[in-house]
Amino acid sequence: MVSESGFYHVVLRGNAKQLIFEDDADRERFRTIMAESAEAAGIGLVAWCLMSNHVHLVLDDPRQQLSRAMQRMSGTYARAFNLRHGRAGNLFEQRFGSFAIEDDAYLMQVVRYVLKNPSAAGLGSWQEYPWSSYQDVLRGEGCTDVARVLELFDGREGLDRFCAEETPCFDGRIEGTPVPDDLALTVARAALAQAGAPDVAKVKALPLARRAEALKALRDVGITVKQMARLTGISAPSIYRSLRSA
Repeated sequence: MVSESGFYHVVLRGNAKQLIFEDDADRERFRTIMAESAEAAGIGLVAWCLMSNHVHLVLDDPRQQLSRAMQRMSGTYARAFNLRHGRAGNLFEQRFGSFAIEDDAYLMQVVRYVLKNPSAAGLGSWQEYPWSSYQDVLRGEGCTDVARVLELFDGREGLDRFCAEETPCFDGRIEGTPVPDDLALTVARAALAQAGAPDVAKVKALPLARRAEALKALRDVGITVKQMARLTGISAPSIYRSLRSA
């Protein structure tokens, strides 16, 4: 989907969830290749975070060069990684995931989600994580378009305040994939609380209209119908009917 605003959230994942970084030397190499690929394509790096088996990027692509930049980025890094570690085969999934961002409010949410990914993964403080664009913001330099970030959040203090707000440990709308089973209960409870619905164990007893709203809230954050059935005790056919009505 082409973004009219030019902003995208991109997720680059290891093939079959394999590690794409063995050490900090790999991460440094990727960061260099990422910066060079974005610059060559005229793409701005708004936010980024390097995790163990995937990468989050928030990009400003005014010239519609996203595919070109990502092919160069993933191809160049995969060749270097395979050569360094003596391996062969695909390092990344066949195609990166890209999701259009059409307004500033959602752009701010995605930036926050990307920056706080390390904390959600149990890696400690997101402010201290060394492999995200927040460190560029702190230094006021680097490969990130720091000026754009500060303008979006009205300065670093504004960014810190916004990121201090609660954010889900996993959001299917942002990740572009279903919630992992081991996080399903946590994510479901957070989504229902935000929607003003009762806990998952009480969804089944709700009136049909309220039940449909609760199930839609679960679907919107990436909870699958199979997971909904397991968590709520509602049969899958009933869930499908409720979602259609919602």
